[in-house]
Amino acid sequence: MAQNEQAEQVRSGKGFIAALDQSGGSTPKALRLYGIEEDAYSTEAEMFDLIHAMRSRIVQSPAFTGDRIVGAILFEMTMDREIGGKPSAKALWEDRHVVPFLKVDQGLADESNSVQLMKPIPGLDDLLDRAKAHGVFGTKMRSVINAATPSGIAAVVDQQFEVGSQILDKGLIPIIEPEVTITIPDKAEAEEILLAEITKHLDAMPADREVMLKLSLPTVANIYKPLVDHPRIMRVVALSGGYSREEANAKLAQNTGVIASFSRALTEGLSAQQTDDEFNATLDATIASIYEASVAG
Repeated sequence: MAQNEQAEQVRSGKGFIAALDQSGGSTPKALRLYGIEEDAYSTEAEMFDLIHAMRSRIVQSPAFTGDRIVGAILFEMTMDREIGGKPSAKALWEDRHVVPFLKVDQGLADESNSVQLMKPIPGLDDLLDRAKAHGVFGTKMRSVINAATPSGIAAVVDQQFEVGSQILDKGLIPIIEPEVTITIPDKAEAEEILLAEITKHLDAMPADREVMLKLSLPTVANIYKPLVDHPRIMRVVALSGGYSREEANAKLAQNTGVIASFSRALTEGLSAQQTDDEFNATLDATIASIYEASVAG
């Protein structure tokens, strides 16, 4: 059964999770880095056509396979489209042997108590049902922590696990992502609080449930090792959070059992103007470097 095979790949596969889930707000920046300026499109529909073409080019590259890429996180609109004539999630698994995940959050609420909770997610049950029908394995949702505020961090983790429980009820595996902003002065302290809050929720979970975590690369290497080893955790992945790929890879390699889930660092150096050979060679080198850092830890 595909889901069991996917679970095994997520739990123990070598490599990393590719984040291909830039949404409306971050798409212009992603396109600009890819060499497509804003004057190249005049409507949101054209913009999303261009970003889908970029994602399709990445997924269909010979470099992009389950040998080094455990899974890929998709934006809802990507899930609803096709890659190479197949629905995107099916194309990922059947053609590339890469496990499909779906970003389900609707963005961040305004900052309060030094954190940004997720906005409400209306229609989440329907979205999860559609994802399941598409063959999606799991989901991802992001909150942001901007200071070591115990009550704020507790609120972020409470919300993440509450929505995570709704996702588990639908038979999908949630990637819980409470991102700590890498530039804050009390980042190490925030990470200690976050570790305690996550552990409390994991310890309270039923024995037959598992979640994944997506965390900022920590200030203190291996602080999250107890989470990597926790029986309720399927996998811990790291976001690059604004570090350059080189710096992110170096930090990742210091954290045992944590693998990458990079977006900007994955597409760094790729350009719409490259020939397919140039594009594939650049992507292959990038994937190799992130893979090495993921398996080094």
